[in-house]
Amino acid sequence: MRTTLRIALIGLAVAASGCSGSAASSQGASPGGSPLATNPTAATATPATASPATPTPATPNDEPTGAPSPTASEVATMRPEPFTLTSGAFAEGGSIPRRFTCDGENVSPDLSWSGAPAGTKALVLIVLDPDARNFVHWLAYDLAGVPAGGLPIGASTSPGAPAQGTNDFGKRGYGGPCPPSGTHHYRFTLSALDRAVEFTGTPRIHDLLAAMAGHVLAEAALTARYRRS
Repeated sequence: MRTTLRIALIGLAVAASGCSGSAASSQGASPGGSPLATNPTAATATPATASPATPTPATPNDEPTGAPSPTASEVATMRPEPFTLTSGAFAEGGSIPRRFTCDGENVSPDLSWSGAPAGTKALVLIVLDPDARNFVHWLAYDLAGVPAGGLPIGASTSPGAPAQGTNDFGKRGYGGPCPPSGTHHYRFTLSALDRAVEFTGTPRIHDLLAAMAGHVLAEAALTARYRRS
């Protein structure tokens, strides 16, 4: 009887010990069966911080947007005006009227120019006949009206005539077309210079060309023809 009671007490002690172990195990396990972290530091979650966005550097090919492109007319106005020489008496490549030749009144034609470049100090006019070995018909220099102006009809012999040189007829001023035969061409060349040219006497073509050397900024030309009937 005493032996049976002892065995019963031992069984109760074993059962109580098993229940305590189970309770401790259930407090130390997660619902999924994974053991909890034993390191308190590791168990504390660190909040994530967002990294600041790094701007993408512009490449050389990047162009600003929103700026309108210039129109064709605006681009044209950005360009300098061309240096031109014209006459109301004849057009480029046209025929010189009889009035301005040795067969007529032999007066100088009107001439107009525009677009002389910046820095122009003087204008020089040379009229040659390339079909007669560059026969000189007119030399005029230090013309008034810089950078734009003109010469009226008969300016060569008017009271306000410009400074003029000696032509190949041996006379000062203008000598109109007077070809011996066939059709000849007459080239009017206006040169813009960066300085004035001055002479104590009446220059010839070689004197004028020597004074112009190295000082020509731009040239404008007008060519016409004449044939004696």
